[in-house]
Amino acid sequence: MLAVKVIAAILGLVGLAGCILPVIPGPPFSWVGLLLLYFWGDEPMSLRLLIIWLIITVVVTVLDYLVPPYFTKITGGSRASSRGALVGLFVGLIFFPPLVGMIAGAFIGALVAELINGNRMGQSLKAALGSFLGFIFGTFLKIVASVIMMVYIVKFL
Repeated sequence: MLAVKVIAAILGLVGLAGCILPVIPGPPFSWVGLLLLYFWGDEPMSLRLLIIWLIITVVVTVLDYLVPPYFTKITGGSRASSRGALVGLFVGLIFFPPLVGMIAGAFIGALVAELINGNRMGQSLKAALGSFLGFIFGTFLKIVASVIMMVYIVKFL
């Protein structure tokens, strides 16, 4: 039982990290931590809670893929802006402190991509802002979901 608790806690922490690191799907990892505790935890957890968090996890994960392109589109950006934001995010993570690098990198990457795409500075700034806001919104949703699931993981340890 101790091993399951440790693995569930690690999955919760990986889920939290995955909210910020784009290569790790955060909320699904957190949900798997809840799933382990549902089957092998000492405290009883309702199936209803587990299903509700599964639905939330799926919705948040899908929204994380749909919201950034939507925000980019409504601000006049192109797919290049979304790709530039992702590249900028990775470059920012490598060369700057994590949070600052991610935020600045995503914005600058989207801006540069729009400029390279042939847009003027004003339009590029608007598109970069849309791409950036979409990224922030998606990340915020993932963080909120994973933090709450981590609270449940700790509760049911």
